[in-house]
Amino acid sequence: MKTAGTTVLITDEEIRRRISEIGRQISKDYAGRTVTFVGILKGSFVFLADLIRQVSPDIAVELDFMSVSSYGDATTTSGTIHIEKDLTVSIEDRDIIIVEDIVDTGTTLSYLQEILRAREPKSLKTACLLSKPSRRKVAVPVEYVGFTIEDRFVVGYGLDVDERFRHLPYIAVAGEGA
Repeated sequence: MKTAGTTVLITDEEIRRRISEIGRQISKDYAGRTVTFVGILKGSFVFLADLIRQVSPDIAVELDFMSVSSYGDATTTSGTIHIEKDLTVSIEDRDIIIVEDIVDTGTTLSYLQEILRAREPKSLKTACLLSKPSRRKVAVPVEYVGFTIEDRFVVGYGLDVDERFRHLPYIAVAGEGA
């Protein structure tokens, strides 16, 4: 399907179905426990909101957010990572799930995992909506993956280009289908 400036890669129905599956797996893995989800802003907010609604009510869900930048105004990573917003709570001895929109080179996620591991959580796992393993420069563990995609610049469902397209209910390849 084509829309203005984009070609749909993953439909909203496919996204809903996959997030439901991930929510069930997290519910099984953390049954009866408290989990702190750490959303990485801005891209993960849509995925995070839908994901926590799929987690079983027997899990106590806590939220916090971080904002990091490795892209600046570009569409490719600079390799330099800056924390723009840090957590507001201690994560020591807590079960933590980092929620990312996309894992590309792995550089940013590896940095985040290292920083958060140093804060001594009980456990640290990662959930990402999209993974591009062909772009990895750093081997990084991601326990919950929504979709593995090829190396294409994608938007929608929280992902943007110049702050546009985040609102799309699907994942699309940017610049196609105009």
